[in-house]
Amino acid sequence: MMLKIERTTKNVLIVSFGFLLLFTAFGGLQSIQSSLNSDQGLGLASLSVIYAALILSSMFLPPLMIKYLGCKWTIVISMCCYVTFSIGNFYPSWYTLIPTAIILGTGGAPLWSAKCTYLTICGYQFAKKHSKIGENVVNHYFGIFFLVFQSSAVWGNLLSSLIFQYSSKKANITDEILAYCGPNNCPQHDSKVSQNVTSVHHSMAVIHTLSAIYTGIGIGGVLLVAFFLDHLDKKEVQDFKQKEIKVLAVLVATFTQLKDKRQCLLIVMTMYSGFEQGFLAGDYTKAYVTCTIGIQFVGYVMICFGASNSIFSVIFGKMSKYTGRMPLFAFATITNLASIMALFLWNPRPEQMPVFFVFPSLWGMADAIWQTQTNALYGVLFLNNKEAAFANYRLWESVGFVTAFAYANFLCIEIKLIILVVVLLLGMIMYGTVEYIEYVQHGSENPHTISQILRGEHLKTTKEKPNELEEEGKEETETTDVKSVDENNAET
Repeated sequence: MMLKIERTTKNVLIVSFGFLLLFTAFGGLQSIQSSLNSDQGLGLASLSVIYAALILSSMFLPPLMIKYLGCKWTIVISMCCYVTFSIGNFYPSWYTLIPTAIILGTGGAPLWSAKCTYLTICGYQFAKKHSKIGENVVNHYFGIFFLVFQSSAVWGNLLSSLIFQYSSKKANITDEILAYCGPNNCPQHDSKVSQNVTSVHHSMAVIHTLSAIYTGIGIGGVLLVAFFLDHLDKKEVQDFKQKEIKVLAVLVATFTQLKDKRQCLLIVMTMYSGFEQGFLAGDYTKAYVTCTIGIQFVGYVMICFGASNSIFSVIFGKMSKYTGRMPLFAFATITNLASIMALFLWNPRPEQMPVFFVFPSLWGMADAIWQTQTNALYGVLFLNNKEAAFANYRLWESVGFVTAFAYANFLCIEIKLIILVVVLLLGMIMYGTVEYIEYVQHGSENPHTISQILRGEHLKTTKEKPNELEEEGKEETETTDVKSVDENNAET
């Protein structure tokens, strides 16, 4: 008996597992940069450069690359940019990490914009064919993607943890050192904390082994997408190339999108996504974990984040069909606020081992909402300008990342936690304004109950789908036989 899956679902799975492999490599390296390459702040500097380059890339590249190359080949080329950073980590220095960080950042914006555009196209194709609500299918597909993708934190960090576990010395922890961990950690205390052998330098053999494994895994992700992902927007690419292209108009499409006041109102909430991920990867791992119990535990701690994020991504992706996005955003806000306040008050000690894993688990649960629901929100609100909208998403999220990493070497943890609270609350107020605008513009035409408004049902009958998705939806949905390679070759 052969298992048959929809063509669109098959493509969603290929994109998801391609990203899983790629970010198993990059995510594992990102989690340990601030601890592994701590000399002169090299690790955090490389992360800052990545997201600075990503900001510049977001301004111009995604719309042009996606329209000229299509989503598939934009993803493939951008994934190759990520692999270069793994190669740069073979010999980490200012002359290797910074250039490869620039290359990675340049490819980051087209990669994520193409992925979001591709999943949105898949969702509306499936919805049109099976008479489903497009918004619900897109939410579901983003849930599947983040279920698979976020598990990359598990595998990437597991690799680094296993390697460091057998190569790190036992930590020499004293009360004097612990006084500078957690909320009391400040950049000016790094010299004192460095006396702790949790910050020990690892041999080049260990670094080479880790980099080789990550590079191989990243290349595997590139090959998976290049050979097995369908080129769904091939017709649109051909039509675009035949037209008289106004390159300047396409290049500035990201900025043109800012004429939409809803896009402007979502900027702060989108930036918060970068702030909160940047804090966990750059500050929590260094000030709470490495400082207190050692770099060998960073991977295990981040595994909790990845596992929690992965599981709750699919759960919230399905729940949004019944609850709508507003209650989920409210839940994520409350969860993050509670975690931030607890981190502000907690003075970590080695004997409190379970607590180190609780915070990333809660953080992952909240981040699952920020990722799935914000991506889906952009896809629904800006369906007619999805390439430029997702470029803006990556642009402003990257602004949050680069800001968090940039001030990491200058501000104390207490100040960083206060910044998180301010950005979060401001972002949610502005997001609430967007929902109010949507209700006034579309919901007042046909009165709805409060529960229907919370679920976003006042938007479902009024959203206009672009012509390209209408045409794509009319095409016969193909099914793909899941067979062995030999069977496929035999049929060919």
